[in-house]
Amino acid sequence: MEIFGVPHQALLGQLLLGLVNGSFYAMLSLGLAVIFGLLNIINFAHGAMYMMGAYAAWMLLEYFQIGYWWSLLLAPLSVGAFGILIERVLMKWIYRLDHLYGLLLTFGLSLILEGIYRDQFGVSGQPYQVPELLRGATDLGFMRLPNYRAWVVLVSLIVCLGTWYVIERTRLGANLRAGTENPQLVQAFGVNVPLMVTLTFAFGVGLAGLAGVLAAPLYQINPLMGSNLIITVFAVVVIGGMGSILGSIVTGIGLGLIEGLTKVFWSEASSTVVFVIMAIVLLVRPAGLFGREK
Repeated sequence: MEIFGVPHQALLGQLLLGLVNGSFYAMLSLGLAVIFGLLNIINFAHGAMYMMGAYAAWMLLEYFQIGYWWSLLLAPLSVGAFGILIERVLMKWIYRLDHLYGLLLTFGLSLILEGIYRDQFGVSGQPYQVPELLRGATDLGFMRLPNYRAWVVLVSLIVCLGTWYVIERTRLGANLRAGTENPQLVQAFGVNVPLMVTLTFAFGVGLAGLAGVLAAPLYQINPLMGSNLIITVFAVVVIGGMGSILGSIVTGIGLGLIEGLTKVFWSEASSTVVFVIMAIVLLVRPAGLFGREK
């Protein structure tokens, strides 16, 4: 059976691949949106945090024989703890400065981290096995769905929608948003704003660490895996609207699917289609699809 002249299995396979890539785009851009929307920091080191999450999972297995399931918890926590250190030592000094200072600081930090990991582990990449419980594929009749890819999509959706709900629909989220707009007033009500800011940054980079653990069995773990992805993720954030939680989720998954379809019908354009869409969106709606016009 063919759809628009393309075998349906090839089309569905690329759509699945696009959905998986879109899940990573959504989770990474969500972390960026949380940090920018609540802290006003453009975190260019986000790709390095994603890489650190993948390496944390690999090191837990290689040196401590701690498997995938515990790594889903421990690796994001370790990346989040590193985020706390970074926020307390570096970030707190630039919150009231122009966005450019945060961009330059985090860009330099990403280069330092990539250099350290490259010096320690090389650039050839480290393999990480799919956990035994998620090996194999499920026959859906019209295609075979790899179990691990389905797991990645499921976890990404749960994490992204859960984060959106907490920030947009709970008292904690209201405190977070209010603390960024008027920290003195919120602190007068007994809320520890500096601690809240620190934990928000840790949560944002922890999301990148979790995405790294999910990516470890799918891709070769190497020091450049984050830098190869972060430019596309920034494009996703810009298209969705800087700081928009829902925009990051919807745009990330949507652009992943568009990228997958482009590989079927015009493979040469698949690496640039996201940036073409970004240019069009910026011309029509500079604040992004879900951003608020100032």
